[in-house]
Amino acid sequence: MTYPQKGEIYLVRLPGQPKDKKTRPALIVSLDIRNRLANDVIVVPVSTTLRDSPTHVELPIGEGGLTQRSMAKCEQITTLDKSFLIRGPFSGKISPQKMSEVEEAIQKAIGVVL
Repeated sequence: MTYPQKGEIYLVRLPGQPKDKKTRPALIVSLDIRNRLANDVIVVPVSTTLRDSPTHVELPIGEGGLTQRSMAKCEQITTLDKSFLIRGPFSGKISPQKMSEVEEAIQKAIGVVL
């Protein structure tokens, strides 16, 4: 049986307003063992709106299968039930260097001093 893996990008439906049907890419950031055993995953939303921020990580075209230059918005880290994963993974995983940048940005977002 397959399961989402850390570093993969999935198209997800983020819970929000009841009328919000928009789907968007999200980066899986939870550990693979958790992804295999739990009914949910921890994700960071990905956006094509590019704004500099200490908690945003730029993801170039091709990274994890993205077709547009994007930003991982690490201050919006959230847990999603796997039923919110619509389609994925896009294509492979993001690079270990980018994953490290995402992890550092998550730490900044939650106030962990680096």
